[in-house]
Amino acid sequence: MRMPGKKTILLALAALVALLIAGCGGGGGDETETTTTPTVEEPAALTKDELIAEGDGVCAEVNAAVGALSSSETESSTGEDSEKIANLYIGMVERLQDLGAPEGEEAEYAKFEEATEELGQVEADLKLAAEREDEAALEEKGQEAAAALEEFQTQATAYGFEKCGEEPGLPTTAGGETAGREEFEGGEEEGGVEVEPEFEEPAPEEEIVPEEEVAPETGGAGGGPEAAPEPAPETGGESGGVGPG
Repeated sequence: MRMPGKKTILLALAALVALLIAGCGGGGGDETETTTTPTVEEPAALTKDELIAEGDGVCAEVNAAVGALSSSETESSTGEDSEKIANLYIGMVERLQDLGAPEGEEAEYAKFEEATEELGQVEADLKLAAEREDEAALEEKGQEAAAALEEFQTQATAYGFEKCGEEPGLPTTAGGETAGREEFEGGEEEGGVEVEPEFEEPAPEEEIVPEEEVAPETGGAGGGPEAAPEPAPETGGESGGVGPG
């Protein structure tokens, strides 16, 4: 039997290697898929006027809520009231921060933004002290919160806000004027708000009955003067007269 030559063996090996390479690279024709991440467009920044309008709306809600808590006569402790008020201010700060800085007003808005952030931080500390019922910390953080609120109102007014610069819970008196905090917190009845007098229904007027007219009496005792009797007609000559002759 004739053995195959080296050339034949080499050709067979080459063919085998080619088959192996073809088998391993069978999936080489697939194209690599590329995924595109959708771009999310950020909302356009508010103008200064838009920011002030929306911010004042937020502050007006919180001012009314804080004023209602401050003026209501409840049996809740000071810590509970402080915690509720702190929650209101924390929520207000978060909503104001969500509005973002106005377009082209970042530098001017920075001071108000800083005061807002400080108010939120101090109110969070006050809330924590109230939850722990730490009287000493509650008093200390309460003073810091009052100072932070005053600075917030100052910067809000300087930037152009109206409601954000007002005291919380300002009531309207009967005359249409806005009362200050001193008048709101004490003194007069119902939190210093001038109370209008209750309407009293006037008593019904007594009906006056006209007196009946009494016809004048024509005779009898107690009547008016009687008419004089008419003189009787003369029937004959007078006494002492001249008789017929």
